[in-house]
Amino acid sequence: MSQAGAFLLGDAQADRVVPPTGMTARLTLFSAAVMGFVAVCALALALATGRLADRWDDEMARTATVRISAPEAQMAAQTAAALRVLETTAGVAQARALSDAEQAALLAPWFGPDLPVEQLPIPRLIEIVETGEGMDPEGLRLRLAAEVPGAVLDDHSRWRAPLVRAAERLRLLGWVVLLLIGTAMGAMITLAANASLAANAQVISVLRLVGAQDSFIAGAFVRRFTLRALAGAATGVALGCAAILFLPRAQAEGGFLTGLGFQGWHWLWPLVIPPLAAGVAYAATRAAAQRTLKDMT
Repeated sequence: MSQAGAFLLGDAQADRVVPPTGMTARLTLFSAAVMGFVAVCALALALATGRLADRWDDEMARTATVRISAPEAQMAAQTAAALRVLETTAGVAQARALSDAEQAALLAPWFGPDLPVEQLPIPRLIEIVETGEGMDPEGLRLRLAAEVPGAVLDDHSRWRAPLVRAAERLRLLGWVVLLLIGTAMGAMITLAANASLAANAQVISVLRLVGAQDSFIAGAFVRRFTLRALAGAATGVALGCAAILFLPRAQAEGGFLTGLGFQGWHWLWPLVIPPLAAGVAYAATRAAAQRTLKDMT
């Protein structure tokens, strides 16, 4: 039998050293379940914000806008001149002027659907889609300034950088939260293991008198607390995944508030949490048992 199988099956005589029920058992199971649930949520946040940062960076990096401000009599001529400049600009895959209806739709969230666009001096917008190689924004600005005085190029860099930076920091925050969850879980299990060792001090003393080795005693505590953490974390992960399923699906109109769950193969990531929780419990309990048994000597 492998060492992992022997560890999972355990030793019936050694298991009697650790009480199967009681406050420490409930505390370990509860804390592991809570940490597993929170870890799933933090993992979902980290992965979703990573996808969001990548999407914002990709979409906004390939688009730009030319805004033309001119008297109504010159608007059509300057728009046509700007389109001619864009057609001969390297790195521009497509350029088109937005219609009045499209510009009204862009302004509708702020001014309502009945905004009389045709009666207001609203600048004309030209949408630019770049090629994979991209364009030279500074060179284009110089050409527009010379040939279309009323045109202003906006390559979205001032909007893209803060959004991507915010999303990346949220992703980093999610990973930091996962690290803190593991640390807190280790501290909680250490306290529970110390309490259980202290409560069984007389039993440990008797075991030593009859020849039990400290490795035998410590192994009993390590196995029991590791399996408790594994079971609690698995329960918390299952509940966390169920909660993630109820989150809104990714929608274009929802923006950042949708698509915060797992997508595709990312659903495999929560399966890593219970073994990691068991590893944390194993290390924490082993260190606590060795230290406490040494102090009892």
